[in-house]
Amino acid sequence: MTATKDITRPSRAAARPFTLWREVLTAYAAPALTAGTAGVVTGQADLTLAACTSIAGTVVALLVGTWLHRGGRPRRWTTTLPRLALTALLVIAVTGAAAGLGWFTAQWLPAHTPLPTAPWLQRLRIDLPVSAALATTIVTLRWRSTIATPRT
Repeated sequence: MTATKDITRPSRAAARPFTLWREVLTAYAAPALTAGTAGVVTGQADLTLAACTSIAGTVVALLVGTWLHRGGRPRRWTTTLPRLALTALLVIAVTGAAAGLGWFTAQWLPAHTPLPTAPWLQRLRIDLPVSAALATTIVTLRWRSTIATPRT
């Protein structure tokens, strides 16, 4: 007996729509749990702390997910670009913005507020871009997997 594709059954993407809160939770929890576990296993307290403070990933996931979803009507170019190209483009843009924000915050806060230079401020230069890249990748790939590809 030959195997045939059941075309009457909805695809997995159609069965599971893009739900922003679930995607944001996934984009935050996956990297935070991985980093936290690695910090505990290797005995690196700063890595464990960074996992707990990776709230930037949540904010980025929320912003990127909201922008991609845009009321359920995706932008044409986000559906016509290949999935990896779209992901790479968004990761580069968002990571660059997060790196700039991390650098600015680490420099500006100690210079303009009574907040002293602290190790966690210096970590922002690394933590913000890394969490932004992970969150953007996860949300973009998950969003794109729920969108039907346009027929040409």
